[in-house]
Amino acid sequence: MSGIDRAFQVLDHLTRCGRPATAYDIARALAAPASTVYEVIDTLVAKGALSRTDGNGRVFLGPRLHFYGLAYAKELSLERVLSAEITALSQSTGETVQVCGRDGDMMVVLMMAEGARVFRIASQVGTRVPLNWTASGRLLVAPLAKAERRALFARAKASPTGRAETDPKRLEAASQAAWAARLAVQVSEADEDVACIAAPIRDAAGGCPATISIVLPATRAREQQPALAEAVRGAAAEVEAAMGWRDPGGAA
Repeated sequence: MSGIDRAFQVLDHLTRCGRPATAYDIARALAAPASTVYEVIDTLVAKGALSRTDGNGRVFLGPRLHFYGLAYAKELSLERVLSAEITALSQSTGETVQVCGRDGDMMVVLMMAEGARVFRIASQVGTRVPLNWTASGRLLVAPLAKAERRALFARAKASPTGRAETDPKRLEAASQAAWAARLAVQVSEADEDVACIAAPIRDAAGGCPATISIVLPATRAREQQPALAEAVRGAAAEVEAAMGWRDPGGAA
C-alpha cells in the first residue's frame, strides 16, 4: 500500500471514530505495520493535517484539514454536483436521466440530461405528474411523517394507462420497500412502454430532497434492470458523498 493510501486510512479512521487515538491504536485498528503508521502520523502532524492532543501520543484531525474543508464548501453547489452526475450517468447508459423533486401532490422534473440513443424517451424540465404514477414519487415521500404520507396517498389519481397504483395501503408499503432498497421501478404505469428506474438522494437529516432516475423504453428496462439499478444507485450515492451527506469510503 502506498504512503498516500495509508495516510487516507489514518484520516478516515479518525474521522469515523470521532476522537483522538494513539498511533498504536490506529495501527491495530487498521491491521497495519506500527512502524509505517508511526511514520505516516509524524508526516501528517508535520504538515498540519493531524495534531497531537496530549502528552500520551494521541492525535486527531489537524487545522490544515479545516482550510481544505472551507475551500471545498465555498465551491460546493448541489445544482453543479447534480448536473455533473446526471450527465455522466446519461453518457454511460445512453439513456435520458432526470432529477426529480416534489411539489405537494406532484412530482416535478427539475433537471434533465438527454440520452444519446436513437430510440429514447423524451422529457422536459418542469413536467409535473402525480406522485403515485412515478418511481421517484414513492421515494420522495418515503421519509415523511406517516400521517403526511398517508394523506398524500389518499389523494392518489388514476393514470392514463390505468396501471398506476391508487390504493393508499399498497402505495405506502411500496414506498417503504423502495426506500429500504434505495430503488424504485415503475413500468408502463404513467405511459405505455415507458419505464423509470429511480434512486433517492438522501440528505444529512435523512430526508429525500430529490431523486435521480433513468427514463427509458420498458423493454430495455426489463432487459437491463440490474445494471441500470446499480448505476442509478451509484450516481445518487456520489451526489450524497460530494455534498458531505455520506462518508465516501463508508457503507451506503
